Amino acid sequence: MRRPRLAITLGDPAGIGPELLLKSLPGLQAAAELVIVGARAGVELLERQGGAGFSWTWEPATGGEFGAAWTLRRGDWEAHWVDPMPGMQDAITLGQGSAASGRCSVEAIRLGARFLQDGRADALVTLPISKAAALSAGHPFPGHTEYLQALTGAPKVRMAFLGPKLRVVLHSVHQSLRSAIEELEAGAVADTLVFAAEQLGKLEGLDEPRIALAALNPHAGEQGAFGDEEVILGDALDLARRRSSYPGARFSGPHSADSLFRRMAEGEFDAVVALYHDQGLIPVKTLEGDKAVNVTLGLPFVRTSPDHGTAFDKAGRWIADPTNFQEAASTALRLAGRLKGVAWPLPA
Repeated sequence: MRRPRLAITLGDPAGIGPELLLKSLPGLQAAAELVIVGARAGVELLERQGGAGFSWTWEPATGGEFGAAWTLRRGDWEAHWVDPMPGMQDAITLGQGSAASGRCSVEAIRLGARFLQDGRADALVTLPISKAAALSAGHPFPGHTEYLQALTGAPKVRMAFLGPKLRVVLHSVHQSLRSAIEELEAGAVADTLVFAAEQLGKLEGLDEPRIALAALNPHAGEQGAFGDEEVILGDALDLARRRSSYPGARFSGPHSADSLFRRMAEGEFDAVVALYHDQGLIPVKTLEGDKAVNVTLGLPFVRTSPDHGTAFDKAGRWIADPTNFQEAASTALRLAGRLKGVAWPLPA
């Protein structure tokens, strides 16, 4: 059995991404061949800071049309490193997002997506970016999800979070709560329900995915006492049942959100469709903060990410916990292996 190849984008080089990567590489390299895409400056800044407790070396390698390239070594492991923005050490300040660090992170995503589209890797793991830094660099997209959709031309994507007990798919993502409510429409919600069943059924090998829809209002509206949006959601469920072509998919709801996520954690459902960002993310981060992984549904390849940000306040202090990043890498290998019909050994 061949070893899988995992592409990892560094995220914002001024954040904790480089530290998480360096702490995790020995375990990841034991399970997969690694290609890191990002600004070497992020690791150089850490080296200047000191305090790592271990060292690493760089050896020149061929990068071709992709940028400067090296082999990064630490002890008996190695990873291929490609930098689309070399020579940024003096333009970036550790712990401070900027236009320069934002541009580095965006270019890394662009090149990482290209690697996957060209078949140069089996899955993509993205370390956190700063949306503000990317915006200051002129990047028009609000996050990874939207940018990867634009890069790949994927007709439909959804942000999902997978953990040991929770699977949550977001209907709306990076928009205000007011606009998410104002734009609530039965056909669009039905599309998300059907898409969740199809994508999770394929990725997770679910024969009869049980998809639960979260209500918008307290107590699912209490028959109109607290709002009538649940009528729209009822129509969405009816549409989803008619539109779904995934064998055995079952849709239910709208369920009161205050108890729905616990019900899923206890095994009653396979996934929950949440209507807006915080409705889905608060329970995920509360119940499975170290284990739940961000997965983009609908891309032509598997992409995962840790469920946290750049943590500029921790950068360079060597206190960042790599657990969630390691879970993201394991999940990427697990899902990609399922799609390819192989069971690759996962990082210990």
